[in-house]
Amino acid sequence: MNQIGIVGFIVLCTLSLSVVRAQVRVNNPKETVERGVEGRVNGRIDGGINRGLDKLEEGVGNIFKKKEKKPTTRPTSADDTYDSSAETNGEARTNPQRQESASAAGRGNGTSQNQPDEPRSLKAYSKFDFVPGEKVVAVEDFGPDAVGDYPARWNTNASGEVVTIDGLPGKWFQFADKGTFYPEFVKNLPDNATIEFDMVTTDDFSNSGAGLKVFILDTKDRSINFDQHFGASAQAGVDIHPSEGGQGSSSVWVNDKSRERILANDTPIAWRVNAVNRIAFWKQKSRLRVYINESKIWDIPRAFDPTTTYSLLFATYILNGRAYLSNLRVAVGAPDTRSKLIAEGKFSTTGILFDVNSDKIRPESYGVLKDIGTVLKENPGVRVKIVGHTDSDGDDVSNLALSKRRAAAVKTALTAEFGIEAARLDTDGKGESQPVGPNTTAEGKANNRRVEFLKL
Repeated sequence: MNQIGIVGFIVLCTLSLSVVRAQVRVNNPKETVERGVEGRVNGRIDGGINRGLDKLEEGVGNIFKKKEKKPTTRPTSADDTYDSSAETNGEARTNPQRQESASAAGRGNGTSQNQPDEPRSLKAYSKFDFVPGEKVVAVEDFGPDAVGDYPARWNTNASGEVVTIDGLPGKWFQFADKGTFYPEFVKNLPDNATIEFDMVTTDDFSNSGAGLKVFILDTKDRSINFDQHFGASAQAGVDIHPSEGGQGSSSVWVNDKSRERILANDTPIAWRVNAVNRIAFWKQKSRLRVYINESKIWDIPRAFDPTTTYSLLFATYILNGRAYLSNLRVAVGAPDTRSKLIAEGKFSTTGILFDVNSDKIRPESYGVLKDIGTVLKENPGVRVKIVGHTDSDGDDVSNLALSKRRAAAVKTALTAEFGIEAARLDTDGKGESQPVGPNTTAEGKANNRRVEFLKL
């Protein structure tokens, strides 16, 4: 058979396979419903055929050649939530940019040679109003789990494993392509709760199917039998769906307590390819706000029923590529900055974040600092002392010095960014000497790393 005959034969096979795939998709009711509910069209048949023909033009052999993905080095954004494998001098290590795809079981952490994140002004987050909850109640960095195992404190109807990622510290949970997953240690969510985690995806993540779905759903329906396609429990669900090329989309849907779908929408998102993306959910009574990096993606005023108790579940329906999660942090209690600082004379927060072993404030802290700046502007006669605290990791002397420098950095931010007079602000640091939680647990350490404001 000559070369033209070979090409023609492969074209015919490509067309036939596309038709078969189209039939499978149409006849799969779960996938069809999912596309309708979440506003995503999975059947890009014509595009698939065109891509196949393009590859034929490049050479018949290239059709069967698997291309290895080599992510490039890019700046990243992540906060300093607790990482047991990398904590030094009272602060968790920040995540450098991702250099390679996630490794399989047994592959060790490489030494990162990335350059530090390029400085970003707090003003870059001028519309970022996320404020973490006051008390951290759950932290997951997969530190105790063996690489290659499913995490011990999670449940699933599928699989998954703990992995390491070259260029990133700590461990990551690699989700299976299709399934439901939930942290059993995260119990009922209160009226006011914040959920934060780091997310990384490979750069070949499919435009079709779904991405990482996050369900805040009726607690009694959270189980391995939960159906991510047809589950009608009271819920607010969000699909975070990166795609090839650094773009993507997000879908949101809400079911009321009568199990009726009352809201569904989708929107484009910007995604940092080969880098850590920070995701934050803010459940505030009936309201849901969702943030990806410095952008607010969703702000749904009536997402939750006040008579329903909610919990947390993740799900995937990934057709190509991988999704990874780490540094999950759940906190409760909406900070009442005004009442606590003015009426009670003291306000403490774990939401002001710093680079590792540094007094550099990360821009994710903007929402907390803005709240404090607003209260101080509204009460011009009030003076405060800013006090820094660390956990017990590292030596006492270094932690004390670091806590003092961080308090001074907060003062500088309030004066430079929010116009608070420097004469109204004193600073001090206590290092690890005044813990509010045990330094033997991840949650305790996270609560000990804090900044306090004391009314003078």
